[in-house]
Amino acid sequence: MVRFALYLTLFLTSLVTAFMAHDSTVGDLANGAVISLLIPIADAAMANRINVRHVWYSVRYARRDVRISAAYLFKIKIDGKYLLVQGRRFPQLQPVGGVYKTSPSGGSFLASIGARDDSLIPLDDRSINDLRIRIKGSQIPKFYTWFDSRAGREDSPWREFHEELISTGILSADKFPFTFQDYVRREVDPIRYSEHAESLEILIADIYELLPTPAQEEALRQLASTNISAVSWVTEETIRRRGVLPNGTVLTVAQHARRVI
Repeated sequence: MVRFALYLTLFLTSLVTAFMAHDSTVGDLANGAVISLLIPIADAAMANRINVRHVWYSVRYARRDVRISAAYLFKIKIDGKYLLVQGRRFPQLQPVGGVYKTSPSGGSFLASIGARDDSLIPLDDRSINDLRIRIKGSQIPKFYTWFDSRAGREDSPWREFHEELISTGILSADKFPFTFQDYVRREVDPIRYSEHAESLEILIADIYELLPTPAQEEALRQLASTNISAVSWVTEETIRRRGVLPNGTVLTVAQHARRVI
């Protein structure tokens, strides 16, 4: 982002010089600088497009409330099928995962930028310290700088995996004393107006792919062969079709399940 700002400053300076220069030599040099800076500016803009977008949001929506929800999701795939679990708040099938939690230091930072608890999900023992907040648009860049630092917030997908699959008895703690996973990507939805939240909204999702040990992979295969109502193993097509099956059966698959494909 600093490099982009430097390139942009040099570009604008050269552009102004080219227009205002009375000396042809100076003007030619300024024109050359403008042309030569176009490529690095474009390159820096592409590399920092997310940050540029956030700065734009902070200007355009400076005084408006923006709801931000930051979560992580587990991609668990065995033999071509994805593991989905029954949602605890909504009657839908969804990937293992949930909203990040904040620590006391994270809570202090969020308070310093005027963040407020989100009212869309009731605040209770399960949702306390969830990274589901509302801030003024002007604070968006500060929020992302903090979020990307990983300081003051949860930085592992283990908690939700344990809560949804281990503590419920769906999987054995003996077979899953830990998980190893690859970080796949981050998806940040463009800002939009949410009718449910009655607010502008940005959704953030980090995707992790479970890399099971041989014993864990076998345990997951056994789970797939067992009829447990709390979980379902579905194909990519089923996820993309939001649970509508060719035989007319309809499963309620959460929209955000597509993120793990």
